[in-house]
Amino acid sequence: MKKKIVVLTGAGVSAESGFSTFRDSGGLWERYPVEKVATPEGWNEDPVFVNEFYNGLRRQLVDASPNEAHLLLAELEKDYDVTIVTQNVDNLHARAGSTDIIYLHGELMKACSSRDPEDPRYITTLSTDHLDILPGEKAGDGSLLRPFIVWFGEAVPQIEPAAEACQKADIFIIIGTSLQVYPAAGLIRYCPPGIPIYLIDPKEVSVPHNLHVTVIRDVASKGMRKLVDMLKGCSTN
Repeated sequence: MKKKIVVLTGAGVSAESGFSTFRDSGGLWERYPVEKVATPEGWNEDPVFVNEFYNGLRRQLVDASPNEAHLLLAELEKDYDVTIVTQNVDNLHARAGSTDIIYLHGELMKACSSRDPEDPRYITTLSTDHLDILPGEKAGDGSLLRPFIVWFGEAVPQIEPAAEACQKADIFIIIGTSLQVYPAAGLIRYCPPGIPIYLIDPKEVSVPHNLHVTVIRDVASKGMRKLVDMLKGCSTN
C-alpha cells in the first residue's frame, strides 16, 4: 500500500506561474480592497464590480501554466497516495495532473447561485471561450450568478474533508502559505503525531513550536526538487 502524502498549498505555489498572489507586496489586496471584492457585503453592494474583478482573474489564469512545483506534486502520485489541499482558487494543480484536490476557498473557473453557493444543481464550470459572468446573468434558481469562491465571513465547507485527509497522512507537506489564514492554518494540528512534516517557502513561516518541521527555504519549484530528492533518500534507507 502506498504511503499517504497530504500537501497544503497556498499562493506561493502559483506565484512562479505568473498568477497574482493576494497578500504579498504588490498583491491583489493592495490594489483591490478585500471588503469590496471578497466579502458578502461587497457582493451585495456592487455585484457587477465583484464579477468584473473575478472575470479579470480568470483571463489571467488561462494565460498561466502550471510550474515545476505543480508538475512535481502530480508526479508524486506514481509512488504515493497524494491529496492536495489548496487555499488557491486556480486550477493549476489539476492542469498539472493532480487527481485528488480539495479546494478550501472555491474554484475560480466555476460560478454558482448567490442564494445558495453550495447547491450543486447551480454550480457551473466556465470555459475558456466563456470566461466572464455578465451583468445580470442568472443561475438556475433565478438568483444572480456569482463566483464559486469562499469569501471572508463565509463558512469553509471543505475544511472537514481536508481535516479527515490530514488525519490519515503519513507525510505532510506545506508549500507557499504563511499559515496565517484560518481554518486552513489549523490543519497541521490534525496530522498524526510524529509524522514527517516539510515546509517549503522562501520566507520565514511561523509553525507550532511543539512540532518538528523540516524547512526548505526556497521558492516552490526549487524547494520541490530538493524535497523529491529527500523523499527518494528516505525510501532507500
